[in-house]
Amino acid sequence: QVQLVESGGGLVQAGGSLRLSCAASGRTFSPYAMGWFRQGLGKEREFVAAITWTGGITYYADSVKGRFTISRDSATNTMYLQMNSLKPEDTAVYFCAADSPRRGSVRRDDEYDYWGQGTQVTVSS
Repeated sequence: QVQLVESGGGLVQAGGSLRLSCAASGRTFSPYAMGWFRQGLGKEREFVAAITWTGGITYYADSVKGRFTISRDSATNTMYLQMNSLKPEDTAVYFCAADSPRRGSVRRDDEYDYWGQGTQVTVSS
């Protein structure tokens, strides 16, 4: 069983930065990819970014490209999301996720088997 724990959320002014972390634990942790998703109030969950665990290939939603950077530290089984130039529309609960064998697109939430509890990011205008 894999457990994911997010941290780093908070309140920030527009234009500011935050770094989210996702720590993974479990006896056998070897995903194909990990990802970040977010869900705003009254909105559906949406893809933010993903990274392949071995190759470090990254994927971004158009809405965050150039502002957010996803990375991972395989030694500590931790994934990060550096968020710069934050906008009020980035306000959401951010979730990290991990898959096991790859089944499809890393941009789809049904690709992922394990989810964290979420961390709130609020960007004030």
